[in-house]
Amino acid sequence: MLYAFLGLVVLLLLFLLLLTVRALMFKPLKQPVAGRWQGKVDGKRAAANLQKMIQCRTVSHDDTGLEDDGEFERFRQLLVREYPLVHRHCHVKRLGRRGLLYHWPGRNAENPTVFMSHYDVVPADCSAWQHPPFEGVIQDGFLWGRGTLDTKVTLCGIMEAAEQLIDRGFVPANDIYLSFAGDEETSGASASAIVDHLESNGVRPHMVLDEGGAVVEGVLPGVSGKCALVGTGEKGKMHLRLSVTGKGGHASSPPRLTPVGRLARAVCRIEARPLPYRLAAPARQMLETLGRHASFAPRLLYANLSLLAPLLDLFTRKTGGEINALMRTTVAFTKMQASQAVNVFPPVATVEADVRINEGSTSDSVLAQIEKRINDPEVRVEKVAVIEVNPFSSTGTEPWQRVSKGIKQIWPESVVSPYLMIAASDSRHFTRISENVLRFSAMELSTEERKTIHGNDERIPLEKIGDCVKFFLYMMETS
Repeated sequence: MLYAFLGLVVLLLLFLLLLTVRALMFKPLKQPVAGRWQGKVDGKRAAANLQKMIQCRTVSHDDTGLEDDGEFERFRQLLVREYPLVHRHCHVKRLGRRGLLYHWPGRNAENPTVFMSHYDVVPADCSAWQHPPFEGVIQDGFLWGRGTLDTKVTLCGIMEAAEQLIDRGFVPANDIYLSFAGDEETSGASASAIVDHLESNGVRPHMVLDEGGAVVEGVLPGVSGKCALVGTGEKGKMHLRLSVTGKGGHASSPPRLTPVGRLARAVCRIEARPLPYRLAAPARQMLETLGRHASFAPRLLYANLSLLAPLLDLFTRKTGGEINALMRTTVAFTKMQASQAVNVFPPVATVEADVRINEGSTSDSVLAQIEKRINDPEVRVEKVAVIEVNPFSSTGTEPWQRVSKGIKQIWPESVVSPYLMIAASDSRHFTRISENVLRFSAMELSTEERKTIHGNDERIPLEKIGDCVKFFLYMMETS
C-alpha cells in the first residue's frame, strides 16, 4: 500500500509539473502591429448628429401597435438631411418593414463589405433616468439617451465616415453596403429582407461587420488590461413556455400539488441541473488568446483547458454569469402567470424562459434535455420562438486581419480576441451569404457603461463618438 500511495503522489506531482510547464509555455500570441490612426474627424458634428438621432423615439415593441411610425420616419428623414452626400452618391432602398440598404459603388464589385447597425431601441422607464432618455442631454462630457451605446452610435459613426470620405472624393476599392434595420430589438424581419435582396442580386459579401464586442477590461478572471472582443459567432435563442392545466376552483381546499407548485418544482429541477458543458470554438479561442495575458494562477487553468475541463465545468455551474454562459446552453426563467385572484386556482399556469443555445445543440435537443429534467408529464413544454445556432466565422482571414488592424489603429494598447456573442444580432441573417460575419461595436466600454445597455442612464462619453467615426473611416478606406 505504501508503494501504491507513493506512486499516486508521483503521478500527482508529474501532473502538476505538466500543468506548470504548459502554463509557462502559454505566452501571448503575436498581435497586429499598427500605429495610432492620425486622421481627423469632426467630433462636435458627430456628437450633434448622434444627439438628433437620440431625440427620435424609435422604440421597438413586440406589439407593433405600441410603436410610433412617425418617429421612425423622422429618423430616416434625419439621415437624408444630415448626410446629403451619402444620399447623392449611394443607391438607397427600403426593404422589409424598416430596413434601409445603401449601396456605395466601388471600383470593384467582387469583394463587397457590409457595415451594419440598427436604429430601433428598447423602451426606457423615464422616471428612473437622471436625464430624460430621449432628449439627448449633453452634460459633463457625456451624451445621455437611449441608443447612445446600443446602437445609434455605430450607425452615426458609419454615416459620418461615409459622408466625410465622399466629401473628400474617395472611391472605395470594393463596393460598400450600409445595412440598417429598425426592428432588431424585437428580432424583426427587416435584416432578413435585406439579405434576401442581396442574395437575389448575387451579392456575396467578402465581409460583414455588425455590433457585438467592444474594447473592455476585466472580461476574464486574472486578465488585466484592455481586450478588444470581436464576435465570430453567436448563440442561438429560444423562447420556451412551461404550462400546467388545472381544473380551477376555490383555493380553500388545495390539492397536494398545485399548478404553481408543479411549475415551481419543474423550474427548480432545471436550475439544479444546468445543461452540459461545451466550449464552442469562439469561446475556446477567447480563453486561449486572453488567457495568455493572465496572472500565473489563472493561466494554469487557461493553458490546460482540455485537462481541467471538469473543474471549469463545476466552477461555472456554481457561479453562473457571463463565463458560465460561454460554456453551455443557459435557461433563464423570466416570466410567470397564474391566477388573477389570490383565492382562486388558475385554469392554466405558465412560466416562460429565455434559452440561449450553445454550439452543438439545437432547439429540439435542448427541449428533450429540459423535458428529461422536469420528468413530469403534467408539465407541457413548448417552443414559442426559435433562432437556431448559425455558422461561425474563422479567424486568420483577410477580413479578420482588417478588423484587427483597424482596432489596433484606434485602441493600440488593446489585445484583439475572438469571442462568442451570448446575445442575438441581425448579423445572423448574413451568415447564409457570407463566410466572414464579424461583430464589433467600435467603442471602449467601462463596466459601468456596459450595465446601462438596455438599462437606465445609458450614456456615452463624447470623445468615444469620435473614436467610433475614426474606426469606420479606417475600415472604409481599406475595404
